[in-house]
Amino acid sequence: MASGLADVLTALGLMLVIEGLTFAAAPGSAKRALATLLVQPAGLLRGAGIFAMLAGLTLVWVVRG
Repeated sequence: MASGLADVLTALGLMLVIEGLTFAAAPGSAKRALATLLVQPAGLLRGAGIFAMLAGLTLVWVVRG
């Protein structure tokens, strides 16, 4: 498997582990967090998503740079 594809699949797998851990360890808190997200304006969620993407991209760039 090409190294780049292996890195992408590894990152996807780690993301799924972290997401799954959230629901497995604290399902009640996860449900409350999701309910809170439902009432937030789309612009706020979009901004948070863009910030998270840029922070993740910066982290990858610094670590793999």
